[in-house]
Amino acid sequence: ASNPGQFENDSDVLWQRGHVPETIVCHGRVGINTDAPDEALVVCGNAKVMGRVMHPSDSRAKQNIREVDTNEQLRRITQMRLVEYDYKPEFASVMGIKNS
Repeated sequence: ASNPGQFENDSDVLWQRGHVPETIVCHGRVGINTDAPDEALVVCGNAKVMGRVMHPSDSRAKQNIREVDTNEQLRRITQMRLVEYDYKPEFASVMGIKNS
């Protein structure tokens, strides 16, 4: 891109300047080190975060928080189906996974 907000193929207008200064908005999926993102953002590799990661698991977004019966929770865990698996080679190669 020669200018922020200007991309080589403007026929697909997926990227736009944001309403807040110095922001860019993508109306679609973004892949870093992959050309097949299956979510809003897919990062294949390490990600470094220099600030906070905000998510709705924050206790400030919850109510009626209470302790649970640990014996009952352990009983539920023993009913879970635990599995091991290997990635299919074609998936591993696209996602950059070395050890499947």
